[in-house]
Amino acid sequence: MIRRAVPQEAGAVRDLVRAAYQHYVPVIGREPMPMTDDYAKRIADGQAWVLIADAILAGVLVLEEQPDCFMLENIAVAPDRKGMGYGRILLDFAEAEAYRAGWNAITLYTNVLMTDNIAIYTRRGYVERERVAEAGFSRVYMVKPLAV
Repeated sequence: MIRRAVPQEAGAVRDLVRAAYQHYVPVIGREPMPMTDDYAKRIADGQAWVLIADAILAGVLVLEEQPDCFMLENIAVAPDRKGMGYGRILLDFAEAEAYRAGWNAITLYTNVLMTDNIAIYTRRGYVERERVAEAGFSRVYMVKPLAV
């Protein structure tokens, strides 16, 4: 089940994201941006979603409608739930939300050193739009056209 996160879940959402991204700290040399995001604010703004499986928080999704795009800001699966298809389920949901909101594409970014993520998104039909240095990170922006 995927639903909007509620304020009482801010700490659990933060903890899940931190655990999901922890293995990237040595790869990029610092905490990735999702590890430091303000999830209480994301929840208050209606941008955070949770995937609940077997009554346990298994995944997190942050979606942000920006002036020029529908942005998939973050997708995270609890480390002990990896390989169960939850990432695919969350990505399907994000794309469906962009479609429901009337967008003809969905945009995301990832760190250039997170090559496994880039490969996953490429297999899902995302194409690289640009690479930029932003907020102290080297990012790859990717976009996937949607049939609206």
